[in-house]
Amino acid sequence: MLRGIGGFLPPTTVTNDDLSRGLDTSDEWIRTRTGIRERRVVSRDLSTGTLAVEAGARALRSAGITGADAVIVATTSPERLCPAVAPEVATRLGLGTVAAFDLTSACSGFLYGLATAEGLIATGTADTVLFIGSEAFTTLVNPRDRATAPIFGDGAGAVVLRRGAPDEPGALGPFDLGSDGALADLLAVPAGGSRQRAADGGLGHATVPADDWYLRMAGRPLYTQAVDRMSQSARSALKKADWAVADVDWFAGHQANLRIVRAVAEELEVPGERVAVNIDRVGNTLAASVPLLLNDLAARGDLRAGQRVLLSAFGAGLSWGSATLVWPGLRAEPVD
Repeated sequence: MLRGIGGFLPPTTVTNDDLSRGLDTSDEWIRTRTGIRERRVVSRDLSTGTLAVEAGARALRSAGITGADAVIVATTSPERLCPAVAPEVATRLGLGTVAAFDLTSACSGFLYGLATAEGLIATGTADTVLFIGSEAFTTLVNPRDRATAPIFGDGAGAVVLRRGAPDEPGALGPFDLGSDGALADLLAVPAGGSRQRAADGGLGHATVPADDWYLRMAGRPLYTQAVDRMSQSARSALKKADWAVADVDWFAGHQANLRIVRAVAEELEVPGERVAVNIDRVGNTLAASVPLLLNDLAARGDLRAGQRVLLSAFGAGLSWGSATLVWPGLRAEPVD
């Protein structure tokens, strides 16, 4: 049951014109291909954990509570490979020694995290879960690559989930989750894990090409996969919830690319005025994308209690997920 929401964006804005000074690109080229005109990026004193703490604090305020039984942080840009950032986030929020762990599912992380949090509540492990999608992913994007550098932005979005009845506003409907590891290399950072190591035998001899520390993306096949998988997953979630497309007040799809969002909406036959968009201001913020979008809608007053929302996302893995949500009456703070 959704009981609170919050978001946070780093203060530094990078426009398309800013990027074009260092890349062979232009504002028009980026906008027509992605729908993005600017994005937020972390400075040296900000990181995934910092963003998560700020968003988490706002979600707790929105819920009107000061504690939680568990903290989950979905991120693909962790503070360190070890340990997880969630325990530190819990401590900095004053939540004490609660259960806390990270979850990695790239841009699908928010859907996977919602399902995980719901599972903790359903099994009685927790009554209240603070779930945060937080990303400083621009640190993993090659600033010289015009195919990826304009797409991503940094930020965090958080929700509070509590025990409740399935017919109450705030209830999350059935989930549809999926993956296809055979296509994992379509979107990946090759280095940094145990497969492609930073040094040979611990002697400090570098063995990894510099570009392998950055994201690699096969744009065309990813576009096709994203549209197909999100459309199929969203239809499945609607069927499980016994909703028709006409019942949907808002389609809140992962903000990867405006053309992808619109193509999925067209496949589902969701009218354009019901398609939520904020990618133009924030870019692709991965696991933070959907909660930031919901927070924007709620803060503007466009998302009202009782409205039906269809959530869907697609990302590296490959992974995807969808769910339905009846929006409760939440107070949401603007991120700007």
